[in-house]
Amino acid sequence: MAKFLMLGKYSVDAVKGIKSERTKKVVNAVQKSGGKVNQMYTLLGGYDIVFIVDFPGNAGAIKASIAITKLTGIGLTTCPAIPVEDFDKILEA
Repeated sequence: MAKFLMLGKYSVDAVKGIKSERTKKVVNAVQKSGGKVNQMYTLLGGYDIVFIVDFPGNAGAIKASIAITKLTGIGLTTCPAIPVEDFDKILEA
């Protein structure tokens, strides 16, 4: 499984819908797309929330990202995360 960061920004409507039940629906959307939520954090700064998730590939990450945006109104930027050790090996090859 590959790691992804899903960085979110709240819209006005997304803020109005904040509740623990919605968080459970987000986790469910990730699982339905073949992924697993490892961590969820709220942030200060350019983004409001980050999900650290695992997916078998890009297709599941894209599917979950769109499903979560439809469900919550949170705009997401989804990025693959490559461990530094793997990055170093790529550069050494």
